Amino acid sequence: MINFNDFLVMRQEISLMVVFLFLLTYDIFASGRAKEYFYVVACALFGLHTLAGFIPAETATAFGGMYMNTPMTILMKNILNMGTFLVFMQSYKWLRGTLKQGEFYVITLATLLGMYLMVSSANFMMLYIGIETASLPLACLAAFDKYREKSNEAGVKFILMTALSSGIMMFGLSYLYGATGTMYFEDMQSLISYTPMVILGFVFFFTGLAFKISIVPFHLWTADVYEGAPTSVTAYLSVVSKGAAVFALVFSLWHVFSNIVIVWHHLLWGLSVLTIVIGNLFAIRQKEIKRFFAFSSISQAGFILLGVMGGTAEGMTATVYYVLVYLFSNLAAFGVISAVEGASERTDIAVYKGLYRTNPKLAFVMMLAVFSLAGIPPFAGFFSKFFIFAAAAREGEYLLVLIALLNTVISLYYYLLIIKAMFIDTPEEAVVGTIRTDLYNKISLVICTVGILLLGILSGIFESIGRISFGM
Repeated sequence: MINFNDFLVMRQEISLMVVFLFLLTYDIFASGRAKEYFYVVACALFGLHTLAGFIPAETATAFGGMYMNTPMTILMKNILNMGTFLVFMQSYKWLRGTLKQGEFYVITLATLLGMYLMVSSANFMMLYIGIETASLPLACLAAFDKYREKSNEAGVKFILMTALSSGIMMFGLSYLYGATGTMYFEDMQSLISYTPMVILGFVFFFTGLAFKISIVPFHLWTADVYEGAPTSVTAYLSVVSKGAAVFALVFSLWHVFSNIVIVWHHLLWGLSVLTIVIGNLFAIRQKEIKRFFAFSSISQAGFILLGVMGGTAEGMTATVYYVLVYLFSNLAAFGVISAVEGASERTDIAVYKGLYRTNPKLAFVMMLAVFSLAGIPPFAGFFSKFFIFAAAAREGEYLLVLIALLNTVISLYYYLLIIKAMFIDTPEEAVVGTIRTDLYNKISLVICTVGILLLGILSGIFESIGRISFGM
């Protein structure tokens, strides 16, 4: 018999579904004139949904304990909501030239619903359903611009990698179920031990999630998909999709695999070094800015692993804070990329030469974003890296912290290449003239700029995340 109280626990999911169904109905039945206001309605409704997510809720479970709602899961969903809202704001100019506004919002909200389930899972079947619900529509988004060959290529590569990673993950889950006889996190945790079947199952499960986070050596799809997908979709993949996968990984390590911490600690140690180093080295070679940020994103995933590998409340706090800062920094960069691409129809780094002379405000925002991603003080990215390094150092990982610090210096080189292009290089003639950025993108860039400048100063934000983490 259905217990309707279970649905009441899923407050954010229900709110999202209401927005989803309203926009779907609006898109199908609205007249041509009414559809002119679709963008405004979509952003307003999702903005209200995002604000409603900050209303406190009690810890509860649903569907026989398969779904859990805690202050930490609510916080993680709010972070995903903020990232999605900013992507919507940056998509106005791109979507205005298409006849598929409704499809974009409906598909994106479908992926977000899957990410909600990933974050709130207390059972591996619920986690897998969430991953599939999020991944399949993402392939549609990657191939959204169907008349561009690279967009089609991005969709095909993403769906193939998704199918492969999902199969590997399910294979691992079958081993874990065979070893423990349950799929529930809480029950499995007490049954996990250092047996070959459990270790093999964990390795396959982790491999499936590593594809989503773009951890080396499971990163090979990232640059091609980021380059081929529409810029707004690339921004969504780099922040929201990656953030959801990181949160799912943190929860699974915390709630399930804490008894075999030695196994995954050493695994994450090696993969963290590989991911940071390879991401940095390949970023240096890039001439196309979306591929550049693809390898930057890979490198950032390596830094995130430093916080994950400790399996401590300090590590979880640092990881969640890092994702929050990364959200504002990366979306600030992609907001500028979207504006420049809309004016020039180019995404190569050469188009940014002399940008400061023609568009000083856009160049300033990109500079802030790049400095934050590089970890230069006093911007928020510096503090996010500091807390990640501090969490790893508390676990005695001084060598790993040293390697990460050295790679931070290396990353300064390729991040400063963009600064050099905008502020120092002088092309023979302006590559791109003065850009009239639309109002919605301007608002998103202002929000991102405020986040970059204030997140490191307002210590209460990090402390609030810490109180939630230590209260778990």
